[in-house]
Amino acid sequence: MMSKTIAFFPEAAFGPALNSVGIAQAVEALGHKAVFLSDPGFVSVYEGYGFEAHPVNLSAPMPAEQMAKFWEDFINGHIPNFRKSPYEQIDNYVKDCWTAIVDSAKWAEKDLPGVLAKIQPDLICVDNVILFPAIKQYGKPWVRIISCSENEIEDDKIPPHLSGCRQDDHAGHEAYRARFNEVIRPIHEDFNTFLEGTGEAAYPIGQFFEASPFMNLLLYPEPVKFERGHPLDPNQFQYLEGCVRKEKPYEVPTFAANNDKPLIYISFGSLGAGDTDLLKRLIETIGKLPYRALVNVGDYKDQYDNLPGNVKIDSWFPQPSVIPQIDAAIHHGGNNSFTECLYFGKPAIIMPYVWDGHDNATRVDETGHGFKMPRYEWTDADLAAKLDACINDPKMKARLAATSAHMQGRNGPEKAAGILDELVKTGKYDG
Repeated sequence: MMSKTIAFFPEAAFGPALNSVGIAQAVEALGHKAVFLSDPGFVSVYEGYGFEAHPVNLSAPMPAEQMAKFWEDFINGHIPNFRKSPYEQIDNYVKDCWTAIVDSAKWAEKDLPGVLAKIQPDLICVDNVILFPAIKQYGKPWVRIISCSENEIEDDKIPPHLSGCRQDDHAGHEAYRARFNEVIRPIHEDFNTFLEGTGEAAYPIGQFFEASPFMNLLLYPEPVKFERGHPLDPNQFQYLEGCVRKEKPYEVPTFAANNDKPLIYISFGSLGAGDTDLLKRLIETIGKLPYRALVNVGDYKDQYDNLPGNVKIDSWFPQPSVIPQIDAAIHHGGNNSFTECLYFGKPAIIMPYVWDGHDNATRVDETGHGFKMPRYEWTDADLAAKLDACINDPKMKARLAATSAHMQGRNGPEKAAGILDELVKTGKYDG
């Protein structure tokens, strides 16, 4: 077989990055070469998994350490806005985010043509929320990976992306869309000017990307997918049922207290660890409950002391190796945490703060796979009751077991690799 080069260009966040690693591992198992186009701050992440990675500047060049901290600092600066509803975040977090994302597309256009000419990929997979014109114009098939909530591909019958609305809250959908379009308009007009400068057609208001005509891979699992007014064509859209990567094994440590009790895993992702007040409050509450807990505190380990005997903290966990061993999770609704819990059949309490965490929290709740909880407006009794239900509710257990069996029977990375293999050999996918 002729080995082909497949390039992956995930956005600079661990969720998309590690999803693409999972797919790239499966692609290489088929004999192709996987390479990464990368924000400079993430090059070492891909190299750590043994992949070749080529930097693409997504902002003004800065030292790698500063680059890696960019989004962390961005998120930490918005912690006061985490108390607001998704609708109320449009004017601050969402607006600032889209400003930065549009800026990143403009910067990428300076580097991408040269990097693509150097790598000469046969197929390009991009996991982002915005169009990079150089990828569309490169002349080879390109695939869009949607690692966020599937409502990134819009439909009139489903909640708008980032809104956190329930499926049946049509008035909420309308209000969110209207406010989003109003606030985003100047940023969108600026993006359209940039698009036209690259020879691309302007997008309608609110749209920053398009579906690939070749293939779009949705990481969302089918058991929680939305009921669309216009079902997606399987020749152009495929659900991957999550893309759980392989990680090193994890041995659960011995706890000084409650060592025989159910195990809880708490993580707000690499970027959410800066919300130390919330994590400290959760640790204090769990300290009084009949559980053990592993808590991901990111780069803030030095801010924690006097931990209860039933809690262990660390700056990072090999999450896909930890989740199979837990009884319940508390997380922020990032797509990796969301899909990994479902994949391993583990209930989750989702305390969202931004982006599609709001959508995933609502979805886990309305499909009976866990609970949505506010990040700050809860009592110890609320948390205790929700954890008890997660661990002991027979209906939820049965639903999670069925979803897990469904997802594990499909193997997302292998399915993705098979689709990419067909595309890279024939230029199209015929289902």
